[in-house]
Amino acid sequence: MNVRKVMLARAAAAAIAVAAAFLPGAIATAQKIDMNVVDQPGYVPTPEENQLNGAYERQEVFFRTAEPPGTIIIDSKNRFLYLVQPNNRAVRYGIGVGRDGFQWQGVEKISRKQEWPDWRPPPEMIERQPYLPRFMAGGPGNPMGPRAMYLGKTVYRIHGTNQPQTIGHAVSSGCFRLVDDDIIDLYGRVAVGTKVIIKQAVEL
Repeated sequence: MNVRKVMLARAAAAAIAVAAAFLPGAIATAQKIDMNVVDQPGYVPTPEENQLNGAYERQEVFFRTAEPPGTIIIDSKNRFLYLVQPNNRAVRYGIGVGRDGFQWQGVEKISRKQEWPDWRPPPEMIERQPYLPRFMAGGPGNPMGPRAMYLGKTVYRIHGTNQPQTIGHAVSSGCFRLVDDDIIDLYGRVAVGTKVIIKQAVEL
């Protein structure tokens, strides 16, 4: 593994997160950066690495929608997940999304919830990174993070990550990833059966 490349990617992601809070267009700039990261099974990020700042930090925001409170709406283009609240509000989470060729949209429901899920890399991921284990039990350092919510009968999930530097980027094989504290928070707020709307872009 190229440790220098991983460290540079983390530094770039941190700088982008800070800039996004102050500079117009910083989020759009972040989306154009190819992180070229590799999965790191077994790596346990520090609490400091898991702390997001700026636009991708979990926060309550104005959000107008006809969907009822409790609905999850994913904005893939801008890398946000919204949990709809009453009175035109939502809890907004920064997320990582599918890389080019693995982005999708549609309507699903959370079909299952799992604490400390096991990880089985999909064939597409194995093809790109043949050195990956075919199975990893749930626990710290697992790329699925501490919680996962499965979307209908698809292979896709909303889950945690042991690579917090990838939040705000398109790097996954189609799943949506959040930092540990955020996925634990979201997991505790929603139930099996929750409606999930995946869009390429959300109009506020």
